[in-house]
Amino acid sequence: MKPYSTWIATGVAIITFAPLIASSTFAAGDEVTIINLTQTPCQIVEAENGVDHGFTSTEQADCEKINAETGTDRVAKSEALTLKPGKYIFRVTNKDVPYSLGFWIREEDYNWANPLHKLNKISVSGGGLETGTTLDYEVELTEGEYLYSCPLNTTPDYKLHVKS
Repeated sequence: MKPYSTWIATGVAIITFAPLIASSTFAAGDEVTIINLTQTPCQIVEAENGVDHGFTSTEQADCEKINAETGTDRVAKSEALTLKPGKYIFRVTNKDVPYSLGFWIREEDYNWANPLHKLNKISVSGGGLETGTTLDYEVELTEGEYLYSCPLNTTPDYKLHVKS
């Protein structure tokens, strides 16, 4: 029998990378809404009112610099995404970012370092989003405030409101 810590590590890996290795976990007949998002260097286009700023990046550090200078202002000018509670597929495309990306959606107060948050907070993430590819990230959202971003493309944290 595996030690308890191995079971936890295995469970976290499966939860964290489920969008990469699993087909839909929603049951047939479930009402699911698809949200399409496009990542270009240093941003998620739809989160910034559909404006592609034309940033260029050859590595993550480029986006860290760009977003340190302009990210806060761009997010302030962006309209937060507002959705109703329910089941969603975030369909994310890597458009012209020359390195592997991911996607992360989580409750606004989620802290990855807090082990209790892994048990009682909503957080879905995954990587492996190569240039020109699209991956699906499934999540059931309840009322509340959320953030979404790509830590590997170092995008800003974009706001998402879920309310009835």
